[in-house]
Amino acid sequence: MHDELIARAKAWLAEDPDAETREELAQLLDAGDHEELAARFGGTLQFGTAGLRGELGAGPMRMNRSVVIRAAAGLAAYLKSKGRGDGLVVIGYDARHKSADFARDTAAVMTGAGLKAAVLPRPLPTPVLAFAIRHLGAVAGVEVTASHNPPRDNGYKVYLGDGSQIVPPADAEIAAEIDALTTLDAIPRPDSGWETLDDSVLDAYLARTDAVLAPGSPRTARTVYTAMHGVGKDVLLAAFARAGFPEPVLVPEQAEPDPDFPTVAFPNPEEPGAMDLAFATARAADPDLVIANDPDADRCAVAVKDGGSWRMLRGDEVGALLAAHLVGRDARGTFAESIVSSSLLGRIAEKAGLPYEETLTGFKWIARVEGLRYGYEEALGYCVDPEGVRDKDGITAALLITELASVLKESGAAGGGRTLLDLLDDLAVEHGLHATDQLSVRVEDLSVIANAMRRLREQPPARLAGLAVTRCEDLSAGTDRLPPTDGLRYTLNGARVIVRPSGTEPKLKCYLEVVLPVASHADLPAARTRATELLTSIKRDLSAAAGI
Repeated sequence: MHDELIARAKAWLAEDPDAETREELAQLLDAGDHEELAARFGGTLQFGTAGLRGELGAGPMRMNRSVVIRAAAGLAAYLKSKGRGDGLVVIGYDARHKSADFARDTAAVMTGAGLKAAVLPRPLPTPVLAFAIRHLGAVAGVEVTASHNPPRDNGYKVYLGDGSQIVPPADAEIAAEIDALTTLDAIPRPDSGWETLDDSVLDAYLARTDAVLAPGSPRTARTVYTAMHGVGKDVLLAAFARAGFPEPVLVPEQAEPDPDFPTVAFPNPEEPGAMDLAFATARAADPDLVIANDPDADRCAVAVKDGGSWRMLRGDEVGALLAAHLVGRDARGTFAESIVSSSLLGRIAEKAGLPYEETLTGFKWIARVEGLRYGYEEALGYCVDPEGVRDKDGITAALLITELASVLKESGAAGGGRTLLDLLDDLAVEHGLHATDQLSVRVEDLSVIANAMRRLREQPPARLAGLAVTRCEDLSAGTDRLPPTDGLRYTLNGARVIVRPSGTEPKLKCYLEVVLPVASHADLPAARTRATELLTSIKRDLSAAAGI
């Protein structure tokens, strides 16, 4: 086995085009580090509906130039098999380690395969790439990003010509083309022949952001903004300037791109501590709200002052606020969300007489809803302009939530405006208090997740937090409205739980919701206390049932 492992590693080393990973692999071979070689060569990084995502390094189980070249060649072969071999592939990238190299390799492979290739002019937000696909009439798009993953990771996200991320069976067909490849030497990679785009695509995206806001709406809300060491700052500042909002106060330590993300353990606004610097800046600047993008700026986090401190709103809260704002602007079309998001959106849509759809997790599904007007997911993703960007977009979401904050600020009695929290209170009284939480377990050993899912399937809980489980659904079998997915859904009296492995990180994620009727604003404090108690108990009981 060791001899076979070493032979595979040496064969990989012989064709690796990257001096860094060649040196890394040569050192592993010289050291005889069989454990690490087995981790790198024990399989291949699997191409799926999230494309590719993994730790940077040498070998087929890591993200590197060799893996990316093969992925690009597989995508090119897939496009040619569908009769799109003379089309344009547009390529974007973030500011992570190796992102520019992976974008350039992709352009070279597409050009060598006979397709046209165009690369965005510099590291830009993922939604700019999603916009560019439709704007330029491309047959596909690639975004090199690992979104909010740790700095050691990178990824490869694939879109087709409709501007949406790939879904089955395209992922399996591309994966089959990748598997059919032999050596890297068989993949033509010219040194030139592709186009590097100028700023006209970015200018068109920024012009499109104007459509998100209502003509003549208030633009007075003041913001503190963090780019979380990513690529969002310049585009967001430009969009806010076009809209006429006050210039956001930047969190200086996190304003510029830095692939090492030095001020945060994980560059994800949802992670503990990630917003600490933003809150410190807010305490000094006293804005109306705090806005954060993740590193590729497709997600948007919002924080508000709650009493004397700053509080991050949950994605479900922002999702409901944006929905209510669009309803107030007489939006028409379908409102959609993933199954792990709060059921409050359905209540808002029903009351407004609007169509409503639930989808599987991910914007690759939400963006495909027919007649979509607005879609969101609890993980801070919002699609507020599906005709412009058929994906989550942290820039336009930031514009829309700041417009809403401005409308509320100007709507109060003289001397004191209303806030996002006031509107959340109104929604709770109108539709019931929808309180959500999450139990998220990050693991080193993926078998922990598989064991937890198996245990829950074999011994589903009968009660959680004293509430009877009235229905257990194994989503791997699919439903009459949803394709199969690896997940479990429990319906309780007044609550709901969904358990699923993360598609992008080594996590088991459990999504909890409690719904309580609220008769008046005076009843809200007691209802929120009760909801918190129930969510805490559900977490405890679910953790015990899953053995995690």
